[in-house]
Amino acid sequence: MEEAVAVLASRVRFEEKLLLKALQAWGIPHVVVDPRRLHAAVDGASPAWETALVREISATRALYAALALENLGVRTVNSSEAIRICGDKWKTAVALREAALPAPRTVLALGPEAVRGAARELGYPVVLKPLNGSWGRRVVLLRDAREATAVLEYCAALPAPQTQILCVQEPIDKPGRDVRVIVVGGEALGATYRLAVDGWRTNVALGARSRPCPLDDDVAELAVAAAEATGAEIAGVDLLEGRHGELYVLEVNAGVEFRGFVTASGIDVAGAIVEHLTAQVRV
Repeated sequence: MEEAVAVLASRVRFEEKLLLKALQAWGIPHVVVDPRRLHAAVDGASPAWETALVREISATRALYAALALENLGVRTVNSSEAIRICGDKWKTAVALREAALPAPRTVLALGPEAVRGAARELGYPVVLKPLNGSWGRRVVLLRDAREATAVLEYCAALPAPQTQILCVQEPIDKPGRDVRVIVVGGEALGATYRLAVDGWRTNVALGARSRPCPLDDDVAELAVAAAEATGAEIAGVDLLEGRHGELYVLEVNAGVEFRGFVTASGIDVAGAIVEHLTAQVRV
């Protein structure tokens, strides 16, 4: 076997550089594969590598790359099923509900005109989210019906049918931060606080700052359970703290970015991922 691991990535970012460095340090034969140049026949031959670490930035391309490779007998990390669930906020909400894990109440609106009814059911303010998306894009806090009207006019004008299906979620009265936990192979590596930049959104891509956070048993157990509920071997789990210290699962990210996490915690996430891969890879 020429290469044991393929790293699927159309962009080699901070995280992928660390992963490639860790693969090299562990002596794991590997290759970088750009999914935009990947093709796979239904009855095709299996590639020359047995494991694909899916780091593709496009969620749709990541999903179909995993599906195609799994069909050819390649083990993908994360699996196509985990990518499918984590890449859809409603599917994630359902998975968390089925696992009886605490999460914000979520209502699915099958069109912009259904959002007002969902908001009335939850009670304003509400958080409006698209089914898909990262980095806090198109996530809006609606304080009242007037704000909802303006935003929903914009949503109704979006051309793709899927963009008009929306999640309406109760906001958690958090202390200006959330908790990011990275889980690898059923183990919580550590936790960081992400401090909100605009009062409520805590996405590092929007300028939020990461700070160290103690990893206690409750945080670790909930994060691991959330990753298991979605089937993710590698996950960035975002937790919210309620007013009285209660914890809620907000999101589970299958293609986790960990630059802010590594900077704040000093934890070798890439090394942990590669160590997890070695348990299944024959070198």
